[in-house]
Amino acid sequence: MKNQVIYGLHAVQSVLKSTPERVLELLVLKGRHDQRMQKVLQAAKTHGITVSEKPRKTLDSMTDEGNHQGVVALAKAGKSHTEDYLYELLDDLDNKPPFLLVLDGITDPHNLGACLRTADAAGVHAVIVPKDNSAPLTETARKVACGAADSVPLIPVTNLARTLNKLQELGLWVVGTAGEVEMSLYEAPLTGPLVLIMGAEGKGMRRLTRESCDHLAFIPMAGSVSSLNVSVAAGICLFEAQRQRQN
Repeated sequence: MKNQVIYGLHAVQSVLKSTPERVLELLVLKGRHDQRMQKVLQAAKTHGITVSEKPRKTLDSMTDEGNHQGVVALAKAGKSHTEDYLYELLDDLDNKPPFLLVLDGITDPHNLGACLRTADAAGVHAVIVPKDNSAPLTETARKVACGAADSVPLIPVTNLARTLNKLQELGLWVVGTAGEVEMSLYEAPLTGPLVLIMGAEGKGMRRLTRESCDHLAFIPMAGSVSSLNVSVAAGICLFEAQRQRQN
C-alpha cells in the first residue's frame, strides 16, 4: 500500500500521538525551532523517528498547496475501515446511543476534512460516505481535518441506501437535511441513536438516500443567502444534535 504524506502541525502531531508506528520519517523546515516545532521534534525523538531538515522548496514540492507549516511526515498508509467495522463499532458502544454522520456526495477534500474536524468536536462516532462520488481521504483532507482523520473513523460503503436501512433495523433514526421541507432543524428529534445526513452543495441528498430518511429538516436562514457551505451546515446540525443529546 502506498505511503502517505501527512503535513501541517496538527495533522502530524495527531499521527505522532495516535499511531507513531506509522511514521517513517519526519521532514522539518530548516531553521525553524519555535516552541510548536519543538513539541513535534520531542514527540519524534520519544518514538525514535528520524528527523531531517529540508529547505522550504523541498517541503513545498511534497504537498498539494505548500501549506505545510514547516513539517511533513512520511508515513505508512493508515488503517482503512470497512462496513463490517461500522457494526463492530456500534456493538462496542455498550449503552451509549450511536451518533453517526453521513456525507452523501461530498467531493471536495477541503469539505471532507472540515466535516471530519467538526464531527470530532461534536462527538460523532463515525463518518460514513459512499465509495463512489465521494472525496477520498487525501493529504489535503487530512491537513484540513487537523488530526480528526486519525480520531474519527471514515467508513466508505458500497450501497448507502442499504446501509441506512440496516442501521434503521438496528434501531437508529435517520435524519436528513433539505431546504424545502417543513420541519426546522430545531424541531427535529436528534436524541437517541442517530444518523445525520448532509447532502452535496446544490444537489443535496440523492433520491434513494432521501427516501431512506425517517425525518427531513431544514436549517432556518435569516439572511439573504440561500445556502451554506456543507461543512458549516454540518457544524450547525451536529452541535444542535449535541445540544439536544445533553438535555
